[in-house]
Amino acid sequence: MKNSIKILSLLFITLFAFSACSKDDDPADNDLFTGRYEGDVSFASTDDDEDDVSTTNGSVTVVKVGDTYTFNFSDGIPTLGNIEMKKGDNNTIIIGDGALGTITITESTLRIAYTKDGRTWTADCDR
Repeated sequence: MKNSIKILSLLFITLFAFSACSKDDDPADNDLFTGRYEGDVSFASTDDDEDDVSTTNGSVTVVKVGDTYTFNFSDGIPTLGNIEMKKGDNNTIIIGDGALGTITITESTLRIAYTKDGRTWTADCDR
């Protein structure tokens, strides 16, 4: 009987440990997703005062304050800021406020296709 209780207890502890470790972390939960991602970045604008940046090998630095994210691009690409990701959103689709796009962020990848006010940012980056 004692042996059965030990085995059952060990099984319960093991099951609890595996279920507590999640591979599907959420950007809204922690700062795991902040940092630098490197890969292809680009920018296009209908404003003649802004220079377009064709797809180039660059980087995006992700900064999080509260639930708001800021994406700082390299190569003279303007910063994309004040992006709010709610809990449960690893993949945010943004429609409204003159914006249309999608941002997918994980611990190891960052994908951005975002358009607002005649400006378009794209990123296909990894860590």
